[in-house]
Amino acid sequence: MIEVLGVLGDLVEDVVVWVDGPLRHGTDSTARVFRRRGGSAANVAGFAAGQWPARFLGCVGDDPAGDALVAELTGHGVDVRVVRRGQTGSIVVLVDDAGERTMLPDRGAATLLDTVPDEWLAGLTHLHVPAYSFDGEPVGSAAADALRRVRRAGGTTSLDASSTGMLAGFGRERFLALAAELTPTLLFANQEEAAFLGLLVEGRPGPERARLAGTTVVTKAGAAATTVDAPGRAPFAVPVPPVGEVRDLTGAGDAFAAGFLAGFLAEVGLREATARGHRCAARVLASPGASFGPR
Repeated sequence: MIEVLGVLGDLVEDVVVWVDGPLRHGTDSTARVFRRRGGSAANVAGFAAGQWPARFLGCVGDDPAGDALVAELTGHGVDVRVVRRGQTGSIVVLVDDAGERTMLPDRGAATLLDTVPDEWLAGLTHLHVPAYSFDGEPVGSAAADALRRVRRAGGTTSLDASSTGMLAGFGRERFLALAAELTPTLLFANQEEAAFLGLLVEGRPGPERARLAGTTVVTKAGAAATTVDAPGRAPFAVPVPPVGEVRDLTGAGDAFAAGFLAGFLAEVGLREATARGHRCAARVLASPGASFGPR
């Protein structure tokens, strides 16, 4: 049987705006604009498909934008399973000169997934869900239910903390309680998200770490080393290879998760899985503005 990586969440259109200098309020600001397929879950599936069989689970609008996004993601080799209803979502991503992003999401139909059919989960050995998927109903309940079902069937699971803004809006305690109940095999976060959740503070396990005692927490820190805190062993750091000039960080975290998960499912070990995540992210950072998918 073919082992499949499932990713549940958003499939939307990204409108990425590279701003030249600071935004000038109330008048024009020079910019470059890119339109491309987006959504954290769709990006992970797209990047993973060149490394491991991948399936995307979600909802998009019954509209031309949804048609185009499904076709684009399918073209990267992803097995796309979607419900079609509502209006396809979009996210405006403002990228400053340092490559940092400010996102203005309108998730649209992505929040309307209300159930995950059994056939969508058939053959999955791992299910990955960005925390964005918990922010909104009915998709939040559908995502949690799918994660429980995969675990009951003997599969592994992972969450991505997604963003401090999303976590603050959803509720820090609410997310920690949900994560503790879902007991994911892996949790991905960046340094700010891990500190906000109390999972990793200044390189050491934080006050909330015990609530996820059975979960491996993978904390990214930009160009600094990634920290892997696995149950039963001391946390260790994996250096990030240097990358040239970075103009746009969009999608780098999703690419890291895809590379890591492909390595994890191939059973190469946590250190090598992290290194594979770094290499996958580096390809994104080296070629910003391109459509997300395996290269």
